[in-house]
Amino acid sequence: MPLITLNRIERRRLTVFISCLIVAFSTWMMIALSGNYIYKVESKVNYVDPPENRAYHPLQDDSVSLQIEGSGWQLLFSRLRLQPTAINVSLKSLQTRSFIVFSNQLGDINKQFTSSQKVISVVPDTLFFDFSKRSVKKIPIRLMHNLSFENNYGISGPIRMTPNHVIVNGATEELKKIDIWPTTMLTRSDVSAPITAKIGFMESKANNIDVFPLSVKVEIPVEMFTEKIIEVPVKILNAGGREVQVLPERVAVTVLTPLSRYPAVKVDSFSVAIDLKDRPTGGYSQLPVLMRRRPQFIKLVKVDPQVVDFFIK
Repeated sequence: MPLITLNRIERRRLTVFISCLIVAFSTWMMIALSGNYIYKVESKVNYVDPPENRAYHPLQDDSVSLQIEGSGWQLLFSRLRLQPTAINVSLKSLQTRSFIVFSNQLGDINKQFTSSQKVISVVPDTLFFDFSKRSVKKIPIRLMHNLSFENNYGISGPIRMTPNHVIVNGATEELKKIDIWPTTMLTRSDVSAPITAKIGFMESKANNIDVFPLSVKVEIPVEMFTEKIIEVPVKILNAGGREVQVLPERVAVTVLTPLSRYPAVKVDSFSVAIDLKDRPTGGYSQLPVLMRRRPQFIKLVKVDPQVVDFFIK
């Protein structure tokens, strides 16, 4: 197909036509985008100012549709310009009734937005709530942690939490289901020194649960561990007045102990035994050694031997 060639006058006319077309389109866009429009934006709901003596449970999702009035330019960039993406809704009116009406709070809702966009309505306009008796419960804290240590290091004693409990305020039926309150995850790697940290708590799945305080101080003792071997005598359980001899009479208990507690790890820190009620039939005269007591802060490596011979005289 042969190319169309234009002379100088025709090229000028084409340029003028394209320029006029661009100007006309731009003018139309400016006029169209300068007008006001109503458009919809989905938003999450944050409940504030809860009633003091009433536990509430919303009967609908925590998201609503905002009907917003703004210019075409704002409509074009609504996803970028609308801040915040969640609205705070006051629950003060729940002191005397079981629902809230958004149309009564439009002024406060519009104050939360930094742009010139205006929220003219919310769908749904009314949110309904269910109520139950509210009570207070003291609940122990559970530390959630993921710790890894350098070689030969570990937790050398009880973990201390201040406070060791939280005060939970909420629906009585909900509180009956709660026995512990977990912290957020405390994560550390290559630990070789004591840990002191302030961490928060996991959020409640229910909207009507309040927790105090908001954080807990955690102190975890960490030390280097060293090996120690203790010769511990074997005791005899359920002998029934019979004379029983055990061979060997002592077993070697190998443990890892914190350096600071090394002198405190003694023979009387342990109790090992055999239980004659578990003795086998068929003439066998061996029983496993049972570890009945050991310090909490040590790590048991092995008991040698694990099985001993016994003779009933």
